[in-house]
Amino acid sequence: MIAFLAIIVFANSYLFYFRLMFLNLRRNIIRTSLTAIASIVLVFVVTLVWTVLWFLNLVTSEKAKDFKAIITEKWQIPSQMPYAYEASLSEGAPGKEGDYKIDKSVDAMTWQFYGATIDPEKKTRDNIIFFFSMEPMKMTKMMDGMEEYSTSQLDQLNKLCEEMVKDKRKIIVGTERLQAINKKVGERIKLTSFNYKGIDLEVEIIGSFPEGRYNQSAILNRDYLNDSLDDYNRKNPNSKHPMTNRNLNLVWIRVPDKDVFQKVESQITDSPSFTSPAVKVETASSGISTFLDAYRDLLWGLRWILAPFILATMALIIAVAISISVRERRKEIAVMKVIGFTPMQILFLVLGEAVMVGGFSGLFSSVATTVFINNVAGGIKFPIAFFPIFMIPIDAIWWGPAIGISTALGGSLLPSLSACRVKVSEVFARIS
Repeated sequence: MIAFLAIIVFANSYLFYFRLMFLNLRRNIIRTSLTAIASIVLVFVVTLVWTVLWFLNLVTSEKAKDFKAIITEKWQIPSQMPYAYEASLSEGAPGKEGDYKIDKSVDAMTWQFYGATIDPEKKTRDNIIFFFSMEPMKMTKMMDGMEEYSTSQLDQLNKLCEEMVKDKRKIIVGTERLQAINKKVGERIKLTSFNYKGIDLEVEIIGSFPEGRYNQSAILNRDYLNDSLDDYNRKNPNSKHPMTNRNLNLVWIRVPDKDVFQKVESQITDSPSFTSPAVKVETASSGISTFLDAYRDLLWGLRWILAPFILATMALIIAVAISISVRERRKEIAVMKVIGFTPMQILFLVLGEAVMVGGFSGLFSSVATTVFINNVAGGIKFPIAFFPIFMIPIDAIWWGPAIGISTALGGSLLPSLSACRVKVSEVFARIS
């Protein structure tokens, strides 16, 4: 009973302080509102920047288990390996008893890049489609980002992939790419390739990806591309297509842990079958880091210039607002000291006002940003390498209050200390 009463007294005393903070903030509602709006806008911008950096850090971080590796040509970018490498590389190139063999039916995937336009007379960005040519049924098993989709969306994608297996002329195209080329699901189009010249394909659009990372992407059945290449060579026996032995760009494999990865890497690099051209094996995170090298300066600027500048601006805005408030309330603070408020209680009140504005503004901004960007805008459309869109993570909800509270504390510390040091005698001497 005594403990219960103690809790009530403690809570009631702190409620008194919160009421005081609220009344002080309400006193100048315009200044409080402007400070809150500025905080909301700046938290919004920081959330967007941190989302991009958070995602890129996630995909370039090494995993301890169940991670992917990329096999590419060693000395050339873009990688162009002979398709004859596919069978052995997809299994991890086991050559002797005891070697690790990858189950290629579930843990391997190949990519062949096929770029084409739907209007050979007018090759513009809006007429171009870039395809990942691959085994359709490997898409939901091996492609990154599938965890972003719901179970029903994955089931729908698998049904579309089954149709692609039955009819190799069928394709899946992202919603934004469909809008750009002004086509709809169900339409048939003719593709004129610019990297496989002479290998022009007629295809049918049977569906699109759910909203997200693959809005600008497209999937083509690799059998259609390879069969068309073989058909070209049969018709032109004396002049084979230039891409005949250069039509395998990437092989993805999945291994259970780092020890297995190192074993498979040794199997592939030590094999005499992959010397012309030579190949390299690297973790997916390392391979993605290589692709991101071209954006290094941009990402450095976002991380170390833009984000800190915005945080400093937030702290400055709150510092100015609290400083003005303290100067206006010097007489009131002097009276509070006279009636028994200690310097620590005054410090708590002034800091609390700043934290209340920063914390609630940050929380509102982060929640609103997450809901709007993910559910209305369809993600942050800021293409970097082969990541055309970024979704706000659920962790961003606590970023807002954390940003608001930390910048509020940093910005209001000096004004709060100034309020603690208000001398009653000086204030009343001026009044006299």
